[in-house]
Amino acid sequence: MYWFPVALSTALLAATSDALTKAYLGPFGTVKMALGRVFAPVIFLTPLLLYPDWPHLDYIFWTTLFILLPLETTALVLYMEALKVSPLSLTVPFLAFTPAFMIISGALVLGEHLGIWGIVGIILVVAGSYSLNLDKAKHGLFAPFLSIFNEKGSRLMIMVAFLYSITSVLGKLAIQHSSPTFFASFYFIIHGIFSSAVLATFFKCNPLAIVKQCPKGVLLVGLSQSLMVITHMWAISLAPAAYMIAVKRLSVLFSVIIGIVFFQEKGLSFRLSGASLMVIGVFFIVLFSNIS
Repeated sequence: MYWFPVALSTALLAATSDALTKAYLGPFGTVKMALGRVFAPVIFLTPLLLYPDWPHLDYIFWTTLFILLPLETTALVLYMEALKVSPLSLTVPFLAFTPAFMIISGALVLGEHLGIWGIVGIILVVAGSYSLNLDKAKHGLFAPFLSIFNEKGSRLMIMVAFLYSITSVLGKLAIQHSSPTFFASFYFIIHGIFSSAVLATFFKCNPLAIVKQCPKGVLLVGLSQSLMVITHMWAISLAPAAYMIAVKRLSVLFSVIIGIVFFQEKGLSFRLSGASLMVIGVFFIVLFSNIS
């Protein structure tokens, strides 16, 4: 279980980065949030590329890289919009759907298959999403489910979870054809430059604008994101992708707690119980299924 504390650190850093992004960059709008999120880590990760011995990068690595970039950029914009428009404790929990979606992506790319306990896990994830809006049940049995689709941030985060189910598997594949430290630095530097260029082109926003407007926020987000990236790549190189992502999704619980404590978000009992069910469901998927 050497990988477990590393993956747990990734979960805590992910929740911390989300909170810092919402607190410091949220007031500047979705585009600048996204720019700050991807551009800031470049500052911290670039020195890691100074190592003289780069791994051999084959055709599979480069092909995977070019598939990842547009998917990650799309997920980034949707993620930032979700954080901006809805409470942290009502959006981030839906990232727990990622391992459920990985049933499909894992089977297609890595040959992973899910058994009966995985299905039980999916039911728990769905039950958890229902519980997040349990206070709406007084308006009808299906009102909590309908609330998910009425909440823009929840809808967007489900889309992000689906995209991440693809990028997580592809990221594991790219690591297998390079190395964890190299991919953590190289990919997220390229991703930062690519995403910044796309956002700057389509939304006419200079990446340096958010740095000038909120230097402290950019540095804090950049540091937390960089550490999260490094621990993520380290952990996923030590364990099966689905196992690692399941532990990383403990960020769901951390985000709910942070949202309630620091952002005074309401609905402690419903959202904490819902997030807990979703996380338990994730662990059922990976610990009691036949994913290999």
